[in-house]
Amino acid sequence: MKRTLSLEEAVAAVLHSSDSEKDSTSSGDTSDSEEGEEYLPGTEELCSSSEEEQEEEEEETRLEDDHQWKSKNGEILWQPTHEEVLPFFPPPILTPGPTHYAIARISSPVSSFNLFFPEDIMQLILHFTNLQGKRSVKDWRDTDEEELRAYLGLLILAGLYRSQHETTASLWDGETGRVLFPATMSKKRFGEINLAIRFDDRLSRPGRYRGDKLTPIKDLWSKWSDRLPKFFNPGRDICVDEQLVPFKGRCSFKQYMPSKPAKYGLKIWALCDVQTSYAWRLQVYTGKSASANREINQGMRVVLELTEGLQGHTVTTDNFFTSFPLAEELRKRRMALVGTLRLNKPELPPQLLNIRQREVLSSLFAFSRNRAVVSYMPKKSKNVVVLSTRHREPQVQDSGKKKPQIILDYNKCKGAVDHLDQVCGTYSCRRTTRRWPMCLFYHMIDVSLYNAFILFTAVEPEWNRRKRYRRRLFIDEVGRALITPTMMTRARLPRTPFAASLVLQ
Repeated sequence: MKRTLSLEEAVAAVLHSSDSEKDSTSSGDTSDSEEGEEYLPGTEELCSSSEEEQEEEEEETRLEDDHQWKSKNGEILWQPTHEEVLPFFPPPILTPGPTHYAIARISSPVSSFNLFFPEDIMQLILHFTNLQGKRSVKDWRDTDEEELRAYLGLLILAGLYRSQHETTASLWDGETGRVLFPATMSKKRFGEINLAIRFDDRLSRPGRYRGDKLTPIKDLWSKWSDRLPKFFNPGRDICVDEQLVPFKGRCSFKQYMPSKPAKYGLKIWALCDVQTSYAWRLQVYTGKSASANREINQGMRVVLELTEGLQGHTVTTDNFFTSFPLAEELRKRRMALVGTLRLNKPELPPQLLNIRQREVLSSLFAFSRNRAVVSYMPKKSKNVVVLSTRHREPQVQDSGKKKPQIILDYNKCKGAVDHLDQVCGTYSCRRTTRRWPMCLFYHMIDVSLYNAFILFTAVEPEWNRRKRYRRRLFIDEVGRALITPTMMTRARLPRTPFAASLVLQ
């Protein structure tokens, strides 16, 4: 049976139920109001992105107020003025010119040339040439150092007479040839030496290869290139660039360079003294190995290897080599860097790359603690950017093309390696060959001749000083000095009367 409520209990129950309905109604209204608000997806993301943009704008405004530019990667702060740049104090360098070792051994043009082809190098060539001659030449007669130097002398004289594309038969011809060639040795003997000359043992080469493509001439190249820095101290300014030795034969590391006159050939990294173009260090580029990945920062690696052992110098490079990490590494070695930059470098500020509103021949500078970058506009839509760790002031020409001092110094130093190519090509001893080691050997002779000329004229500055063709006279004297001992000891007189009379004399 249900319990009967009294009047007071019934009134209390009615009042309690009305209060609970009011509470539920109020809570329902609240939820309805919350559900009634419109929700837009991504509102929080838009708010956060707008806040980030606002912060970036405020930071850019603050940097502009502080006269600072941020690089594209955000790691370097540049300033348009040089007020806070640290001063540059170049350390001392060795006295530029021939070393005491070279001065003590130079007495004549041929003695200067023999510094680069001493007895140990000649004996290396002799050993492998006689070995190959016995294998490939019928009735081979072993050659000696005197005859091998005469062979070099004939190559040098052929280059002096601009006969690099002239056949051997034409050089030994009695009517159209040169008297010195048949007077030194017969055409047959010259051809035998030219056929047999080698710089390693071909049969033992597979065991010595080990992935080094330069194996056929590795020993000779190492001995010769190590002697280049021993005889000369470069000046304050040095230049690093690439050479191309013309060659169109078969070679696994032959390069195609359309900007060079020869187009095809062997690429050599070269470090030269700016004032004299003396070849201080050379390195053959043999390409990447089949198992290795693509090399990163190749230009930086080349410059650091070529400048090993130097300090206090200013290195000039083009945009293939120049980079901010390279400038920092050279600074640790107490050397400066001046070079053109590619426009895609992340360390550059965008202000230097925007040239839409700029005038022609205008310059814009940016400075950090120990670096300076200039953007020069030589003509419309052309932007030249140069990095320097030596310059500290925004100096510009007052007249003319209004070039910055950084670019003027770069133009003065950038052509040292190109000048070396030019002078070596003028009287080059290169002969037509299908063997790339012989192509490198001819280049070694050309570079040695020019370096020997620089050394000798520095030791003997009054030698033929007033003549404008001193180098031609130097090459002629070196060539004649190399062939004279063989000419004097000939067992048989040459057939042509002029050559025979020269031998008798």
